[in-house]
Amino acid sequence: MSTAAEDDPQQSRLPGPQHAQQHAPSHAPSHAPHIDSWLNLTMLRLLVGVADHGSLSSSARAAGIAQSNASRSLRTLERRLGYTLLRRSTRGSTLTQEGVLTVEWAREVLDGVDRLSAGADALAHRGQEELAIGASMTIAEHLLPGWIGAFRARRPGVATQLRVMNSAHVIEAVTAGTVALGFVETPDLPANLRAVTVFTDQLVVVAAPGQAWARRTEPLDPDELATTALVEREEGSGTRAFLDRLVDDHRPAPLVELNSNSAICQAVVEGIGPAVLSRLAVEGYLRSGQLAEIPTRGPRLDRMLQAVWRGRLPDSGTAAEFLEVARGGGCGGSPVQDSR
Repeated sequence: MSTAAEDDPQQSRLPGPQHAQQHAPSHAPSHAPHIDSWLNLTMLRLLVGVADHGSLSSSARAAGIAQSNASRSLRTLERRLGYTLLRRSTRGSTLTQEGVLTVEWAREVLDGVDRLSAGADALAHRGQEELAIGASMTIAEHLLPGWIGAFRARRPGVATQLRVMNSAHVIEAVTAGTVALGFVETPDLPANLRAVTVFTDQLVVVAAPGQAWARRTEPLDPDELATTALVEREEGSGTRAFLDRLVDDHRPAPLVELNSNSAICQAVVEGIGPAVLSRLAVEGYLRSGQLAEIPTRGPRLDRMLQAVWRGRLPDSGTAAEFLEVARGGGCGGSPVQDSR
């Protein structure tokens, strides 16, 4: 990848603001290098900073970069993308319509990188003091990175040691005392653990766009869902346990069992069969049109994602602070009072 201050000999060829619309080509050249070979995160942070701080100069200051280098970096980004991001004038720089849209895409990329950083640090458990946490797959993929980032901002000296497993194994780890705090999707909790809901999740039925369910005109009846073999997670997963309790625990054996949400999504995309997954796990596939959401009759398939621990959780300390962060509603959660 190039550096933020990459010299761009082509920058003088960019037209002025009055020619912004004429500048954008109808399509990128077929020989253009892949975005992986030239894009760097500083470019995206500078662009998002223009939206957040109101000007290129303010964005550069927030990033600790000289304005001339910031300007050069964004001109390179414009040239590589093939369209104008900023309207430049003596009064400053403002985003074009294309720039506003690109900022939203850039936010998703940066959010993903921040989630990767937080999650990787938790798996590597770097730091002086450690807090051991266990989490089921959906929570670990979509919610925990945000919670870890917020917790790290509050307690930078504490490392979060993260163990990712299915809900049944999280409960075993909490019971054995190998993790101080667990986050699970299953509604089947043992009486010896305390629990509190940290997030209200929604399960959705998905199928490949060409599959029969995707072409139906009537909502799916719960009875039909209960008698249809699905692509599912392995035994012990919270999603599977919730569906057993909600629909019928005598459902047909799965078409195939897979141990990750992404593997299930890919199997459904390939037409192996429908699945029921967290909306958190399928949002990207639904947006891209790779999967279709199947409406169902009756109430929404809502479930409570819960934190669990053994014994009395202290009013202070790292575990209590982390739970406070999780209960703060990260990613739209709906915290409630202790369930037991």
